[in-house]
This record gives sequence, structure tokens and C-alpha cells, in this order.
Amino acid sequence: MKAAKAEWFASWFDSPYYHQLYAHRDLTEAAAFIDALIARLDPAAGASMLDLGCGAGRHARRLATHGFDVTGLDLSADSIRQASTHADERLRFARHDMRVPFGFETFDYVLNLFTSFGYFDRAEDHLAVVRNIAAALKPGGALVLDYLNVRVAEAQLRPYETLDRDGVQYAISRRSDAAHIYKLITVADERSTAIAYEERVAKFGLEDFRLMLALYGLEIEAVYGDYAFRSFDARSSPRLIVVARKPHDRPRRESFCRMRLSVSGEIPRYEASIF
Repeated sequence: MKAAKAEWFASWFDSPYYHQLYAHRDLTEAAAFIDALIARLDPAAGASMLDLGCGAGRHARRLATHGFDVTGLDLSADSIRQASTHADERLRFARHDMRVPFGFETFDYVLNLFTSFGYFDRAEDHLAVVRNIAAALKPGGALVLDYLNVRVAEAQLRPYETLDRDGVQYAISRRSDAAHIYKLITVADERSTAIAYEERVAKFGLEDFRLMLALYGLEIEAVYGDYAFRSFDARSSPRLIVVARKPHDRPRRESFCRMRLSVSGEIPRYEASIF
């Protein structure tokens, strides 16, 4: 029997090289974004929040300082070990695959930040995550999803660069095709032989998210283009930040939506028909 191929993120996010390469993503940067986000959302005191794909917990930690009840989930065991050193009565972390349900009407807010979506090979897996988010939100709760703006990211793609992190050399090449943006990271460490990792993100745009969210009853109420919360412009915004809400009363739907998502071999898109 042929062994199942390991998913790229499972090995890369648990690698010490991942944490070394991205060590510049500091707490100050995370704090500034979270503070601005909270000022804009104005959550109720003590609101329950889920940081889905929390990494080492820098955003979750800042949320907890605002007095919210915060849970952080991530697939990476190493990231969760790091994050858990900061756990307290308002802040907890657990290792979890976001494709597996994580609650029913449990959270006032679900945050999926810094492009922690779009990693999977199968369309069903992307949709499973959206379904799980919708199920985990309380009625009236909201999702904040922060994604790259594919159009700008692709236009500004740097084909090749090298970086030095404490004597470890990182050779990074980037490319894109019709469905994904790729980053190949080759690590040269004198303590071991060279090893290569790949990052891959689906080229989802605003309309893809609009349809994915609508399928599970989430309604977009705001779209921003950067961490200063300026309006989204597909031609120039560096980010695509979507705020979507779960209605208090989900109306009975007389129509059904059929959707098909392609994430390989052609531009990812939904084809939807209402009847």
C-alpha cells in the first residue's frame, strides 16, 4: 500500500527553521493590529474568542490582555508548546486540526489571521473549515479572516532571495500558477545537510470567500485592505481582511446553492447556481 503523502504544513510549521525564519513577526506588530481590531469591533466585555491557526500565540496573548476569554488552536505541536507557556485562566491553547469540528455555538468571535487558510489540496477541506467556523460561532458572532490579496501578492512576487538567520542560510524562491502561490525554502545549516520545504497558498479572492461563507450562512459586513483598516482595493491593497457575521436568526431558505471549487489545475473559483 502506498503511504499517504505528508501535507506540507505539517512538517514545515513544526520545524525549528520555520520559527527562526519568521522570528521577525514580533509581539509589538501583533499587539498593534489586535488593538486596532478590537477598537473597530468593540466586543462585549469578556467575549469568547477563538484564534484559529494561532501559531505561537502572539495574537491570542494580546486578546487576553483585553480581558476576553481566549482559546488558541493550531496543528503545530511545537507552536502549541510555545504558546502554552503563556496560558492562564483567560487564555488556553490546544493542538487541533481546523478541518475537525471545534465547537457548537461556543465563540462570539473566530479569528483566522495572517493567511492561516488556503493550505489544503482538496476543496472539501477548505469548505470543512468554513463549516466548522460557522458552527462554532454563536448567533450574532463574527469571523475575522485575514488573507493575502492574491492580485497584489502575485504582482510583487520576488522570484529569489537569500537570508541569513544566526548563521543558517535560507534560499527562497517564489512562483505562482493558475491555482496557487508557492514559496520554496531551502535551508543550509552547517549542522545538517540541506533540506527544502514548500509553502503553498490557494489563490482565493473576495468572491471566493463571499460564496464559501454564504454557503454556511455567514454574511460579509466589512472588507478591509490592510492592517490600518483602509478600504479594500483589489488593485493595490496588500491584504484582504473580511469580517463576516452569523445572523441571530437564520432565515429558512427556499433555494439551494450548488458550488464547485477547484484548487488545482485552474484558477480557483466557485461556480454557483441558485434555484
